[in-house]
Amino acid sequence: MASTFLSLPSVSPSAAQSVQDKCKDKMKSGNAFKSAFFGKDKQPLSVKTKSHGRITMAVAVKASRFDNITMAPPDPILGVSEAFKADTNELKLNLGVGAYRTEELQPYVLKVVRKAENLMLERGENKEYLPIEGLAAFNKATAELLFGADNPVLHEQRVATIQGLSGTGSLRIAAALIERYFPGAKILISSPTWGNHKNIFNDARVPWSEYRYYDPKTVGLDFDGMIEDIKAAPEGSFVLLHGCAHNPTGIDPTPQQWEKIADVIQEKNHFPFFDVAYQGFASGSLDEDASSVRLFAARGMELLVAQSYSKNLGLYAERVGAINVLCSSPDAAIRVKSQMKRIARPMYSNPPVHGARIVANVVGNPDFFNEWKDEMEMMAGRIKSVRQKLYNNLSSKDKTGKDWSFVLKQIGMFSFTGLNKAQSDNMTDKWHIYMTKDGRISLAGLSAAKCEYLADAIIDSYHNVS
Repeated sequence: MASTFLSLPSVSPSAAQSVQDKCKDKMKSGNAFKSAFFGKDKQPLSVKTKSHGRITMAVAVKASRFDNITMAPPDPILGVSEAFKADTNELKLNLGVGAYRTEELQPYVLKVVRKAENLMLERGENKEYLPIEGLAAFNKATAELLFGADNPVLHEQRVATIQGLSGTGSLRIAAALIERYFPGAKILISSPTWGNHKNIFNDARVPWSEYRYYDPKTVGLDFDGMIEDIKAAPEGSFVLLHGCAHNPTGIDPTPQQWEKIADVIQEKNHFPFFDVAYQGFASGSLDEDASSVRLFAARGMELLVAQSYSKNLGLYAERVGAINVLCSSPDAAIRVKSQMKRIARPMYSNPPVHGARIVANVVGNPDFFNEWKDEMEMMAGRIKSVRQKLYNNLSSKDKTGKDWSFVLKQIGMFSFTGLNKAQSDNMTDKWHIYMTKDGRISLAGLSAAKCEYLADAIIDSYHNVS
């Protein structure tokens, strides 16, 4: 063991023997050996070698208790932005993350948000803790935006609402509620769906399966497959639905198809669960984008709805959203709300106040509210404009006769291009266009000036890469 601990390849034999003898003497007591190779907590130490001139010595390094933890894979969406930042090419384009950009491709803070924040400063509002359920004015405003202020379900007090940490946190609260009070229940999610849905339900230990949604042959909705899979699910399953602007495809059911979906869910006694992340941002109308939720509510169905204000108010970093549970009675709503608060308490105790106050101020002030609707129409309109321009360039430049009309049939900030992983890699490697590997692009990050360049890249990748 002495020869492992101390190597003297270049000193004289007598000097080496002298040092080794001293080491042996110390090790006889066992103390030097233990202190060299074991820590105070009796954990073994690893051994590394260091070179000092002509003498090579072994240095004891304590092994980490975290050595068995492997490196996590990069996030498939947020990792795109990191790769984009590292690219120095001046033509680079980030179409990965769903965040609105101006025509100059800069982040946009809504003017009405600035006004609401100034009002908050003028009032000198404090930073005290919110209740577990969040800001009361926000909860009232968000439920009214979702269901409509005059909806009977609100007047009957059948909706349990608590403020959540944007859409993700609100979904996570609902997932915990399902796991705790509907043991063994499965949730159906669309194929494909937003990249974080599976993570959320996996962490909450809620089993999930997929229903068909995207048809690669038409780059449209596989409605028959969707209905068939929902019918085949065990009775009483939860069905996760995107209220509007389906992510990642941008493909929404028609009003008639929504009616059929509601029919099947009622027939199977399923539980509808809506994720509403783009209300007002998809079509430009708050009411139109909430029509699917209101359809189900009007049928007397109990349902869950997660909301986010990241997109429609641009409050990405404020993490403001809500989870709503529509119940069959006021008594049930009170009990459900109490249990959602019980779930939230050990998770994050209570939600942040700043973003909630912005929402409450914007919705509660008629002038601010109208200004917000105008700005939403402006943002939705810009996205519709670049969508049209992209389609025009694809149609005029592609001489093969391929039908690109699916681009116009999709809605919201995303477009599902139909490109596979290899083709998406070509978009990045050759054209410096960053996107998710499933072929999704964020039109919110596209400018009119870049539409032609993007069309060239898509045509090249589609036709020249298999």
